[in-house]
Amino acid sequence: MDKRIHDTPSEVSAEDGSVVVDGPDGVAVSLTPEAAEETSARLLDGAAEASGQRHFAKLDHRPE
Repeated sequence: MDKRIHDTPSEVSAEDGSVVVDGPDGVAVSLTPEAAEETSARLLDGAAEASGQRHFAKLDHRPE
């Protein structure tokens, strides 16, 4: 797995009834609309979780 974290969003288009995602470093994938919808939901969930992790990492946690 590539450990680099990219800060550029992927390009997404619809072509001939499929969803095409072009990402960084030449990543390209074609998905059915159903697979794209589920991937979208999983990405949104992952983004919310990662955002929360960043937020809580900034808080001052001191055990009592």
